[in-house]
Amino acid sequence: MNFALILFLLLVVTAVLWLADRFYARARRAPGAPSPWWVEYGASFFPVILIVFVLRSFVVEPFKIPSGSMIPTLLVGDFILVNKWTYGIRLPVINKKIIPINDPQRGDVIVFRYPADPSLDYIKRVVGLPGDKVEYFNKRLTINGEPVRVEPDGQYLHTDRLYYSPRYVEKLGEVEHRILIENDAPAYLTQVMDFPFRDRCTYTSAGVRCVVPEGHYFVMGDNRDASSDSRVWGFVPDDNIVGRAFFIWFNFKDMKRIGRFD
Repeated sequence: MNFALILFLLLVVTAVLWLADRFYARARRAPGAPSPWWVEYGASFFPVILIVFVLRSFVVEPFKIPSGSMIPTLLVGDFILVNKWTYGIRLPVINKKIIPINDPQRGDVIVFRYPADPSLDYIKRVVGLPGDKVEYFNKRLTINGEPVRVEPDGQYLHTDRLYYSPRYVEKLGEVEHRILIENDAPAYLTQVMDFPFRDRCTYTSAGVRCVVPEGHYFVMGDNRDASSDSRVWGFVPDDNIVGRAFFIWFNFKDMKRIGRFD
């Protein structure tokens, strides 16, 4: 369900009712006569829908985390806010950028339309920028020939299944964040999709090497061995980017999960 499209259609309908009441029906009603219910409700909802539409389209948009691919940064059930303007102003519904502002940087957590099915929204961390050579062999990340700094950071307890995963601190660009790596999981990828620019990636039993095309980004989940990401389905086009995730505002299972994150 395309909520942005539904909201836009509601805005158009209520705007038409508001304009019809303001400039046509009101002048033709008898003094003191009530407005028809459909006019009254439609016109009264128009300002509310307009505010919601503008905020959601150009300022911030809420999302809910559906999977564990970004653990430990984001947990299943986290409600987050996404900055819609930091990477540029885009037209609602069609997501077409009309005013560029900034470009995604390594370490940013972004929400984007899944390239294989744009009706779905995904969230991952930007690892590779246009032109970068990204290598992920034996569970170690290298960008343009430089190994990314990773340091052990204890264990992470998965409370739903009561087991521990090795946790590390990784630094991408200026962003330090925590990742999970399962030492006993295979380094090779069991399933790889066919995707645009597939010839820019080389797969081996130890991992994958990709050169990121212009206008695209290489993204990965922080839960490295439980994430379907650019290693599997390819690069994220700039046209698919929705915005930068930056704030957790609610989680029904943990009321303390409120605040900014990297």
